[in-house]
Amino acid sequence: MSSDTIFGKIIRREIPANIVYEDDLCLAFKDVHPQAPVHILIIPKKNIPQLSAATAEDQNLLGHLLLTAKQIAEQVGLKNGYRLVINNGQDGGQTVDHLHCHLLGDRALGWPPG
Repeated sequence: MSSDTIFGKIIRREIPANIVYEDDLCLAFKDVHPQAPVHILIIPKKNIPQLSAATAEDQNLLGHLLLTAKQIAEQVGLKNGYRLVINNGQDGGQTVDHLHCHLLGDRALGWPPG
Protein backbone atom coordinates (compact mmCIF):
# COMPACT_ATOMS: atom_id res chain seq x y z
CA MET A 1 0.00 0.00 0.00
CA SER A 2 2.86 2.42 0.71
CA SER A 3 5.91 3.27 -1.38
CA ASP A 4 9.62 2.97 -0.66
CA THR A 5 10.00 6.70 -0.01
CA ILE A 6 10.66 8.13 3.42
CA PHE A 7 6.87 8.53 3.76
CA GLY A 8 6.32 4.86 2.95
CA LYS A 9 8.84 3.99 5.65
CA ILE A 10 6.99 6.23 8.13
CA ILE A 11 3.68 4.53 7.25
CA ARG A 12 5.31 1.11 7.84
CA ARG A 13 6.90 2.42 11.10
CA GLU A 14 10.38 1.69 9.80
CA ILE A 15 11.48 5.20 10.79
CA PRO A 16 10.00 7.29 13.60
CA ALA A 17 7.77 10.31 13.18
CA ASN A 18 5.78 12.53 15.50
CA ILE A 19 2.39 11.25 14.39
CA VAL A 20 -0.57 13.49 15.22
CA TYR A 21 -3.33 11.63 13.33
CA GLU A 22 -3.95 8.29 11.66
CA ASP A 23 -6.87 6.45 10.14
CA ASP A 24 -7.28 3.70 7.53
CA LEU A 25 -6.61 6.08 4.62
CA CYS A 26 -4.01 8.58 5.79
CA LEU A 27 -1.37 9.54 8.31
CA ALA A 28 -0.36 12.98 9.58
CA PHE A 29 2.86 13.92 11.34
CA LYS A 30 4.91 16.97 12.26
CA ASP A 31 7.42 18.10 9.63
CA VAL A 32 11.03 17.69 10.83
CA HIS A 33 11.99 20.98 9.11
CA PRO A 34 8.99 23.19 9.93
CA GLN A 35 8.37 26.32 7.88
CA ALA A 36 5.82 27.68 10.39
CA PRO A 37 5.10 27.12 14.10
CA VAL A 38 2.59 24.47 12.98
CA HIS A 39 3.76 22.39 10.02
CA ILE A 40 2.08 19.03 9.63
CA LEU A 41 2.31 16.70 6.66
CA ILE A 42 -0.81 14.73 5.70
CA ILE A 43 -0.14 11.73 3.48
CA PRO A 44 -2.34 9.05 1.95
CA LYS A 45 -1.41 5.48 2.78
CA LYS A 46 -2.04 4.63 -0.86
CA ASN A 47 1.04 5.09 -3.01
CA ILE A 48 0.30 8.09 -5.24
CA PRO A 49 3.60 9.66 -6.34
CA GLN A 50 2.16 13.16 -6.93
CA LEU A 51 -1.14 14.92 -7.43
CA SER A 52 -0.86 14.75 -11.22
CA ALA A 53 -0.72 10.94 -10.95
CA ALA A 54 -4.07 10.78 -9.11
CA THR A 55 -7.03 9.41 -11.03
CA ALA A 56 -10.81 9.66 -10.78
CA GLU A 57 -10.58 6.56 -8.58
CA ASP A 58 -8.74 8.69 -5.99
CA GLN A 59 -11.45 11.35 -5.73
CA ASN A 60 -12.76 10.22 -2.34
CA LEU A 61 -9.23 9.85 -0.95
CA LEU A 62 -8.28 13.37 -2.07
CA GLY A 63 -11.40 14.79 -0.43
CA HIS A 64 -10.58 12.82 2.71
CA LEU A 65 -7.11 14.41 2.85
CA LEU A 66 -8.62 17.92 2.74
CA LEU A 67 -11.23 17.17 5.40
CA THR A 68 -8.55 15.55 7.56
CA ALA A 69 -6.45 18.74 7.23
CA LYS A 70 -9.44 20.79 8.39
CA GLN A 71 -9.97 18.47 11.37
CA ILE A 72 -6.29 18.61 12.38
CA ALA A 73 -6.25 22.42 12.04
CA GLU A 74 -9.20 22.59 14.44
CA GLN A 75 -7.53 20.16 16.87
CA VAL A 76 -4.30 22.16 17.02
CA GLY A 77 -6.16 25.45 17.46
CA LEU A 78 -5.51 27.25 14.17
CA LYS A 79 -8.39 29.69 14.70
CA ASN A 80 -6.96 32.61 12.70
CA GLY A 81 -6.41 30.59 9.52
CA TYR A 82 -3.91 28.27 7.93
CA ARG A 83 -2.50 27.31 4.56
CA LEU A 84 -2.64 23.97 2.75
CA VAL A 85 0.05 23.34 0.14
CA ILE A 86 0.43 20.45 -2.30
CA ASN A 87 3.64 20.60 -4.32
CA ASN A 88 3.54 18.72 -7.63
CA GLY A 89 6.68 17.73 -9.49
CA GLN A 90 10.20 19.12 -9.45
CA ASP A 91 9.29 22.63 -10.61
CA GLY A 92 6.47 22.70 -8.05
CA GLY A 93 8.95 22.08 -5.24
CA GLN A 94 8.06 18.44 -4.55
CA THR A 95 10.98 16.65 -2.90
CA VAL A 96 9.36 13.33 -1.89
CA ASP A 97 7.63 11.24 -4.55
CA HIS A 98 4.59 10.52 -2.39
CA LEU A 99 1.57 12.84 -2.51
CA HIS A 100 1.43 14.97 0.62
CA CYS A 101 -0.33 18.05 1.90
CA HIS A 102 1.45 20.62 4.06
CA LEU A 103 -0.69 22.17 6.80
CA LEU A 104 0.98 25.45 7.85
CA GLY A 105 -0.16 27.90 10.47
CA ASP A 106 0.11 29.72 13.79
CA ARG A 107 1.67 32.79 12.15
CA ALA A 108 0.75 35.20 9.36
CA LEU A 109 1.77 33.70 6.02
CA GLY A 110 2.93 35.95 3.19
CA TRP A 111 1.90 35.99 -0.46
CA PRO A 112 3.15 35.11 -2.99
CA PRO A 113 4.51 31.98 -1.32
CA GLY A 114 7.35 31.19 -3.75
